[in-house]
Amino acid sequence: MQLDSSSEPLLNVVLVEPEIPPNTGNVGRLCMATSARLHLVEPLGFNLDDKQLRRAGMDYWNQLDVKVWPSFEVLRSNVGDEAQFWFFTTKADSSFWDVKFSSKDYLVFGRETKGLPETLLEKHESNCIRIPMAKGARSLNLATAVGIGVYGALRSFL
Repeated sequence: MQLDSSSEPLLNVVLVEPEIPPNTGNVGRLCMATSARLHLVEPLGFNLDDKQLRRAGMDYWNQLDVKVWPSFEVLRSNVGDEAQFWFFTTKADSSFWDVKFSSKDYLVFGRETKGLPETLLEKHESNCIRIPMAKGARSLNLATAVGIGVYGALRSFL
């Protein structure tokens, strides 16, 4: 199956305050390959000219649909009220396998070292979801988690 690479994204991936350039580069490459739009919420732990970011994103970075936002609140206020946001966190009880994703959803991921801010999780508690992991596993690499989330979401509506 070939994904549609039209001008409208199939999904939206949001990285809130990402810290590690190669993770963001890999996520950018994934977004380009899946026709997803990447939203980066500042502050970033690097600048967008970082060599490691570009190396991980390979020559796809210039094809990427990416937007940078000064805060999550500004991003949220610039999308329609019908937009559905899903917050990936190890602190959620609900599994992402139980969600019926739809086209244009926003999949939100936090910093590599701390995850999403508690205030954001509390405000959107009903939309917090987790990726199931074996007992004792604390977390996954950010790029891995985004890959699981994106392909899981696409599978539910393609």
